[in-house]
Amino acid sequence: MLLTVNEVPQSYVDLEDPTRLEFEYIQRLAHVADAVFPAGARIDALHLGGGALSLPRYLAHTRPGSGQLAVEIDGQLVAFVREHLPWDRRWRLKVRTGDAREALASRRAGSADLVVADAFAGARTPAHLTSVEFVTLAAAALRPGGVYAANIADGAPLAFARGQAATVRAVFPHVVLIAEAAVLRGRRFGNLVLAASHEPLPISDLVRRAAGDPFPARVTGGEALDAWIAGATPVTDATAVPSPEPPPGAFEL
Repeated sequence: MLLTVNEVPQSYVDLEDPTRLEFEYIQRLAHVADAVFPAGARIDALHLGGGALSLPRYLAHTRPGSGQLAVEIDGQLVAFVREHLPWDRRWRLKVRTGDAREALASRRAGSADLVVADAFAGARTPAHLTSVEFVTLAAAALRPGGVYAANIADGAPLAFARGQAATVRAVFPHVVLIAEAAVLRGRRFGNLVLAASHEPLPISDLVRRAAGDPFPARVTGGEALDAWIAGATPVTDATAVPSPEPPPGAFEL
């Protein structure tokens, strides 16, 4: 089932097969989890932005016993998903209505293996979820070896995405960017996934997984990522702005 909110494709859920991830960026977020953590191992995950819970459902199915909390600000959406797209009640998956940053700030330090930032107001990421201060809260919530992953939407000239990469690099020493070549080059508006950790990331494994997708993506890190950032400066609470409005037709199917 494709869930659309205000004409923006929001989530895709297959109630019979939680491993069916139709959205490319969700596939890439799943690749991050599967490359970093041993296959089938339980993890504790915090999802900032819940939607229809595509990624939490995937992790619950592939990593039995995982403890997950999804925070979604849209209470009507949460109620709709509970009624029409119910999840397996045996899963250790909790869904709460609230602001992503407030939930992150209240999270106990060192209590999560994975923090995923995928929160949108309409089709835009709110400004208060884009700053160094926000990413620092995410870093504090992670255990050693934990990973922060963020979904970013941007188009040419990619100023927002470059600023987000610089912001995450200001907090974490190891960062990779995963996106299709056309998006990286600014040829079309699309999604980019940032993954970051205080420990080295399994870049070779991520490259292999991303290359095997129906729409193959590139994995950029190290000096190549520094060059792509191209002098962009980290975003702070004082300078933060929402992600750009998608151009007309960006979500036509």
